[in-house]
Amino acid sequence: MPALGNPETSVPTVHGLALYDEPALPADFAHFPYVNPDAPKGGSMTQAAVGSSFDSTNPFIIRGTPAAGVSVIYDTLLEGNPDEPFSVYGLLAEGIRLDPDRHWIEFDLRPEARFQDGEPVTAEDVVFSFNLLIEEGNPFYRSYYAEVENVEALDEQTVRFTFRSNESRELPLIVGQLPILPKHYWVERDFTSPTLDRHPGSGPYRIAEVEPGRRIVYARDPDYWGRDLPVNRGRHNIDRRIYDYYRDRDIAWEAFKAGIIDYRTDARAATWAIGYDFPAYHDGLVKRLTVPDGQPATMQAFIYNLRRDKFSDRRVREALALTFDFPWLNANLFYDSYRRTRSYFQNSEMAAEGMPSEAELALLTPHRDSLPPEVFEAALPIDHPDELRERLRHAYELLQAAGYVVEEGRLIHSETGRPLSLEVLLFDTGMERVVQPMLRNMARLGVEGSIRIVDINQYLNRLRNFDFDMVVGQFPQSNNPGNEQREYWTSDYAETPQSRNLMGLARPSVDALVDHLIRADSRAELNTATRALDRVLRWLFITIPHYHSGETRIGLWDKFSYPEPFPEYGFDLAAWWVDAERAAEINQRLHGR
Repeated sequence: MPALGNPETSVPTVHGLALYDEPALPADFAHFPYVNPDAPKGGSMTQAAVGSSFDSTNPFIIRGTPAAGVSVIYDTLLEGNPDEPFSVYGLLAEGIRLDPDRHWIEFDLRPEARFQDGEPVTAEDVVFSFNLLIEEGNPFYRSYYAEVENVEALDEQTVRFTFRSNESRELPLIVGQLPILPKHYWVERDFTSPTLDRHPGSGPYRIAEVEPGRRIVYARDPDYWGRDLPVNRGRHNIDRRIYDYYRDRDIAWEAFKAGIIDYRTDARAATWAIGYDFPAYHDGLVKRLTVPDGQPATMQAFIYNLRRDKFSDRRVREALALTFDFPWLNANLFYDSYRRTRSYFQNSEMAAEGMPSEAELALLTPHRDSLPPEVFEAALPIDHPDELRERLRHAYELLQAAGYVVEEGRLIHSETGRPLSLEVLLFDTGMERVVQPMLRNMARLGVEGSIRIVDINQYLNRLRNFDFDMVVGQFPQSNNPGNEQREYWTSDYAETPQSRNLMGLARPSVDALVDHLIRADSRAELNTATRALDRVLRWLFITIPHYHSGETRIGLWDKFSYPEPFPEYGFDLAAWWVDAERAAEINQRLHGR
């Protein structure tokens, strides 16, 4: 394909990019290898959204509670292949030119690309979308694209992104993940205000029904401009994607058993172990499916609010972490189905182990004075007692060293006279059974703990205002972490509402390690940088890590088909389809009740 839009450059135009090597699929590939290119279209899939409701169909802003699943109405410049570690191929863009020195990237848009109102997708839409999301969108976009200096339309169908530096190897790929919004629709509207309008995207689904408090429905667009592209063939097969809202997980579970919900990700170990003892399961109408995780395990954890003085002492944070009795939880609540999460890059070669390597020390030593001495002197995993009594004894010693004494059964700071207390903020009763045992163990040390359960809107407002002591949070990781780490850990986002730096971590040493990670120019450099960062985060005790299973557990009514084997590095629900005969049989059986 000849270079378009910028005749002065001799940079070749390509169909895809890979992070370190070449993309696995050739320019003339017909479809992703894992899909069924002849998958039939039709049917519906209903999922549960647990939460009080939603008040916005705009998922890109701080305000409001966005509707579940709304990203299906948007296309991006490039589409990832979950069968490769990190490769992207043309979606809205048909051609890609990357400067050999990685100072800029150009995209040639497909002339046939259309928004759902029939208007063409142009380079001006790309420029508008980038500037709008950076200036008025969620702070995630500012951190993710912080190294983009400028975006310009070279002509109607060619857009160039210019970078501040060429140190982020992943930046040319992730600008291709930018959702493209229609300028003609948003330019005269207030983008920052929640809306329930059915605004147009350019993706495979349209917003069909909006019922706040009840449901949102997305309908497959039969006129979708990109339905026959190689990245889409065999995907986006289900006609109606429905999200029904439930305030409580238990009610949503009963809806699944009754056939009202027909697909669920099963996050509760007890339900998975013993909950499927009902007629539809025994009759073969419902089945369970496990899909191995191809990415590092997500770090789910209790997150301290470091903006509060009571959590400023690392010894206090370590002591409180010792009260989380994972072996008891796993044996008594989880049917021994989980493993303890220790690393922020668990189940990957990026997790820190043992003593720091020479390559890690080269990154860590310049910050020796500002880092805990254990980073250099102690091996990972952290050597804590396994037995609860010994853990609590060690926790009490740490609290004493931090200046706390017990007076009349309460832990009091000897200098300030303030009791040590904390509140765990939740919006879902499902986590209450995990929190309560930890609070009981804290009480044995004299710590006053409580739980506050609020509706999802109040919960989000309190998070935006950093009005909490401790919350449950998640830090999902990919096999190729990069720019998103800024929003997780760096000082620039410690006081930014709705950033993912929930704990308010602000340490120049961590900022520098994140910069090293983003600038990594090889797999070996990336592994070294993530291990160094992981080591520091673990010794700072900024969270109380939870647990993971290493797989995704799915319960479903047996009307769906899917290609096997599953992609190696990700789970692609868009490749599923409805088996019309089995769906009709299930509907008949349910109606017969």
